[in-house]
Amino acid sequence: MKYDQIPSKLFIKNRKNFMAQMKPKSVAVFNSNDIYPIGADSTMPFQQARDIFYLTGADQEETILVLFPDAPNKDHREMLFVRETNDHIAVWEGEKLTKEKGTEVSGIKSVYWLKEFDKIFFEVMTQAERVYFNTNEHYRQSVETETREDRFIKNTKEKFPAHSWERSNPILQALRAVKDQVEIDLIQTACDITEKGLRRVLNFVKPGVWEYEIEAEYMHEFLRNRSRGFAYTPIVGSGNNANVLHYVVNNQQCKKGDLILMDVGAEYANYASDMTRTIPVSGKFSKRQREVYDAVKRVKDDATKMLVPGNYWKEFHEEVGKLMTKELLGLKLLDKADVKNEDPKWPAYKKYFMHGTSHHMGLDTHDYGVLWEKMTDNMVFTVEPGIYIPEEGFGIRLEDDVVIQKKGEPFNLMRNIPIEAEEIEEIMNK
Repeated sequence: MKYDQIPSKLFIKNRKNFMAQMKPKSVAVFNSNDIYPIGADSTMPFQQARDIFYLTGADQEETILVLFPDAPNKDHREMLFVRETNDHIAVWEGEKLTKEKGTEVSGIKSVYWLKEFDKIFFEVMTQAERVYFNTNEHYRQSVETETREDRFIKNTKEKFPAHSWERSNPILQALRAVKDQVEIDLIQTACDITEKGLRRVLNFVKPGVWEYEIEAEYMHEFLRNRSRGFAYTPIVGSGNNANVLHYVVNNQQCKKGDLILMDVGAEYANYASDMTRTIPVSGKFSKRQREVYDAVKRVKDDATKMLVPGNYWKEFHEEVGKLMTKELLGLKLLDKADVKNEDPKWPAYKKYFMHGTSHHMGLDTHDYGVLWEKMTDNMVFTVEPGIYIPEEGFGIRLEDDVVIQKKGEPFNLMRNIPIEAEEIEEIMNK
């Protein structure tokens, strides 16, 4: 991996917290992701399943974690199964985890080769009453591919029909939502890499560049700073392309006088950053562009202050809607009649700001978190209001990543990334 090894104390703590919420005589199993085929002998670059990474730090395919806190055999209370490596694999594919390295990375003392799994798992299941399965229950999930985890669940239910089943996801939703300081530091590193990318781009953009060239500048800077690349598919939308919320083709030329909306973020050690900046192609905002930019910035600043312990995600978004309504009235994009006659289920401001303001962030860009429970300190949220005006040919979104604090305003992990209009113009015109 490109990143520095993460201290195993993080994963030891994460497993301890998970096992503390398991029912008696229970086994929990977590599988790595598959390597997905493209065609012929081609495959997609491997990315580890985030839950097993969260609990072990093991970042390779064909890996299984088994947790059995009540196991009679103390060697079976935490077990990591990894693909057996050899000299041939080392030559053709590179280094894989040895048993010793598996222990070093994860803090798990009992590391076995994967070929031993069936025998040991059968023994464990004769001593357990229930199994925790790791299903994907994220509120945005829409996965159609059968995963390695899916196959394991199906096969285990067939082999052990007399056991009862539990879900790991509710435990993980709560645990992963609140970040350890080690995790916050990793996200900070991802944000710092993103900052380097933006500063490179601000010195690169001029009329006539292509959106994909800007994407390439980010990727160059990310890779040279030990990132695998983008944490999610980058959006580089110039002119009216900014009004397509998930514009990812990035294949148009950037024209004089237009704005460019860039929703990009580097990953680091599987942790995401998520930034949006909107900049002028020519290095100078027009009067109207600046009015809208400042309005979005005010909403972002005021919304950020509301991310405090005890608040609820739903009510937070309702309050941000009120802030946005006020700004849209000031910009004369809405009038009082629009607001008075609005549908409560789709308020008037949604015409120009149709998405949410914040989401959890961490190992996934849209990370785990229980949206109907109170916000607590050490949760990491994005703050990303926008105003999209197709009739005027531009859209503006601004986004930072922040950590909720016990007291006071959140800590901005992107505090060093240029966002003030004057600073952006100054850098672009040096």
